[in-house]
Formats: sequence, C-alpha cells, structure tokens
Amino acid sequence: MPTISDTVTTPDGTCPVTFTTPEGTGPWPAVLMYPDAGGPRQVFRDMAAQLAGYGYAVLVPDIYYRSGDWAPFDLNTAFTNPDERQRLMTMMGGITPDKMTSDATAFFDYLESRPEVSGTTFGTTGYCMGGRTSLIVAGRLPERVAAAMSFHGGGLAADDPGSPHLLADQIQAAVYVGGAENDASFTPDAAETLDKALTAAGVEHTIEWYPALHGFAVADHSAAYDKAAAQRHWDAMKDYFGAHLPR
Repeated sequence: MPTISDTVTTPDGTCPVTFTTPEGTGPWPAVLMYPDAGGPRQVFRDMAAQLAGYGYAVLVPDIYYRSGDWAPFDLNTAFTNPDERQRLMTMMGGITPDKMTSDATAFFDYLESRPEVSGTTFGTTGYCMGGRTSLIVAGRLPERVAAAMSFHGGGLAADDPGSPHLLADQIQAAVYVGGAENDASFTPDAAETLDKALTAAGVEHTIEWYPALHGFAVADHSAAYDKAAAQRHWDAMKDYFGAHLPR
C-alpha cells in the first residue's frame, strides 16, 4: 500500500508519522492507529498497510517524539531488562492524557487536510498503552471520533483520575474493546467497571475476551503473538470500522 513518511506539528514539537492509503485515488475514511509501548516500528507499518487494504487511510504517529532520537525497544525483553524497563516506563509515563489530547487534535487536523481522506470524524485503534490512548482520545475529543477500538489495552478502568472509563459520559463514538485473558492490566473486574460506565452513559460498545496473552495482535512481540487471535482482531476491525466509520 502507498505509504509516506511525514511530520505533524503539535504544541510540543514535530511528530514523525507514517500515512498509508489504499491503492487508488480515494478519498477514504481515516483511522489513527496508536502503537503499543514499543512505539512505531516496521510491524506497525505492516499493520497500517493491512488496515489500509480494508479501505482506510491510516496514520501511525511516533508517540515518543518528545524523547528525541530514541532507541527502539524489543518488547520481548524490555520488561525483563532493568535498564530498558526503566527507560520504557519513563517514556510511557511522559505521555499524559493532556498530551494525548493535544497530539490527537493535531493528528486529526492533519488527516482532515489530506485530499486522500474523507469526512471530518475518524476511527482510532490502539494496542497495549495505545488501546488506552484510543479511548481517552474518544472521550476528550468526542466530536472527532466515530469509532474507538482497543486491543489488549491496559488501564481502561483503573483507580486513576486519567482512566478512560471516567470519560464515558463524554464519548460519542462506538467503542470496541478486545481484552486478553489473564491480563493483569485489564481484569474481569475492570471490564465490568468499564461496561457499567459505558452502559450508564448510553455508549454503544462491545467488550470481548480473546483467549491469548497481552500482546496477542502484534507479530514482533513473539512471546505473546497469537495468530488466531490476531486474525480475529483484524476481522473485528474490518467489521467495526465498516459499520461505524462514514464512507
């Protein structure tokens, strides 16, 4: 699929992005794809291309652009190597809900400016920490998000003032959450809390469990990747965005 590297100006600097479109002239509805804690890398360019093949323009941002020229992470070892874990947790912790919101505003403005993109509302999807970001952005920028998806996302209903479930009454998007079974970052209790919050707010939503490990959808996370679960997640994205993103 056609892919360009570009930059988006945000209040905090210049964020590198990749922008992938289907073959042809378009325009197409657009999806903002948030990577997992490992950040943008080849596997997410491949994933953007696969989603583009379903008929979407896809933007993948460098979520760590404020850290400058950062070294890539290997998620198979990053959490077991003390130095890498500290570096990763520090960089993750620097991405606050306020920064997610200001960044997403710039990303949506960029998408709206592209001739390849149709409409003024968008989809969001994300993995791990990106799944949490996807829902926070849907709550903080409700007028711009038509469908928000999260896969093996953590902290979706946490004891944290920035938890996405506290934004339920602001969300206008349809929400899909694909949780990993036996995932300490998104437990059945957390799923129940999220479900109750979304239901009380009248948000159309689906929460499903995948019999796989946290990280099941991302192929280079070999310790957790599950081919069957990954395919199920692709089918879910194709169906959910197909039903909820304007064409």
